[in-house]
Amino acid sequence: MSGDLTDVLDERRDDERRRAVRALLRSPLLTPRDRDYALVRRHAGYLGQWFPRETGWSLYTDPGVARLRKVPGDLSDGSRAASVRGGGARARLPFSRRRYVLTCLALAALERAESQITLGRLVDRVLMFAADEQITAAGIVFTMENRDERGDLVAVAQLLLSLGVLAKIAGDEQAFVNSTGDALYDVDRRVLAVLLATRIGPSLVETGDHDMRLSAVTRDLVPDTEDGRNRQVRHSIARRLLDDPVLYYTDLTPEQRAYLDMQRGPLLKRLTEATGFLAEVRAEGIALVDPTHEATDFGMPDEGTEGHATLLLAEYLSERLRDAAGATTVADAERRMTELITEHSGHWRKNTRDPGAERPLTAHALWRLEALGLVRLEGQVVTPLPALARFGYADPTIIGKRDDQ
Repeated sequence: MSGDLTDVLDERRDDERRRAVRALLRSPLLTPRDRDYALVRRHAGYLGQWFPRETGWSLYTDPGVARLRKVPGDLSDGSRAASVRGGGARARLPFSRRRYVLTCLALAALERAESQITLGRLVDRVLMFAADEQITAAGIVFTMENRDERGDLVAVAQLLLSLGVLAKIAGDEQAFVNSTGDALYDVDRRVLAVLLATRIGPSLVETGDHDMRLSAVTRDLVPDTEDGRNRQVRHSIARRLLDDPVLYYTDLTPEQRAYLDMQRGPLLKRLTEATGFLAEVRAEGIALVDPTHEATDFGMPDEGTEGHATLLLAEYLSERLRDAAGATTVADAERRMTELITEHSGHWRKNTRDPGAERPLTAHALWRLEALGLVRLEGQVVTPLPALARFGYADPTIIGKRDDQ
């Protein structure tokens, strides 16, 4: 009886650990208001060893926050931007360059703020920092005098609210946009302090080249030994398997491909046992599939106009993939979207029948498909990738005939 009870307790513990890993993969920053925060805190010791060992990501926990300092396996992937709901639209709108700059300025202002701040006061401090000559020399100017700029700051506030940096006390952001009111927030300094997940402070990097700066602030310090290099390669592969929808062999360096060819079995075994994911190994690459959907922060939509349009465009591109038609253009995708609007106008939003509506619908669909590793966008060229084939419908195969046919 004691042995059976021990087995049950061990299985329960392992299941909780897998849930905690999935929770951190989905949301690398958790606070007590999040459902899985207590679970992560309970298994912080295990998680604090597993993540550094398997991925090179460190985990920080305290009574007010849990922060997994994730570093992307592919620094060139710009498809998964910060995003918030925009302007009453159902789609999430990716942040623009201006919004990212505003986010950094807002965080700098909050670092020097009191425990509470209004949106209007935050604007005043952001404008003060935005007057820096290096920012203006880069062509970025903020006045907050027009509705669009005020809307950008509200989007930043919504992002910080979702992360837990801010907690609303009173007021309304839309009233601020309309110049009819303001909003009051608590500032959570625990979350603010752990938000930055770089290896070194960006201000310590002297180069002005974007790619070099990004590489410098995320570079892991490893011993210049064979073991150190192997560990770095293993971490880079594990990060892409856990963080990216699909790992294509063609995207790997020769060193990474050689390591994966030799260590694929043990590596996938460790990752799947710790996460509960299922490994799909194909000729073109590997995908770790989450059957629970608990670690999936960004999936294929299936509701609303944008969701339906994205699925239908994915089907069109998958047909090109199966027919070996290869790459196409954004203009061709927009032409197909125009046909889809005509075909489904009866149950899509009315504004999709407006002139030019196919362009934003197509742009949103391609953005999502690229983020999911299903297409590659290079300028105006759209290349369907192998994983997109799962969204196609193959011709039926008749394996038998009824007597009455």
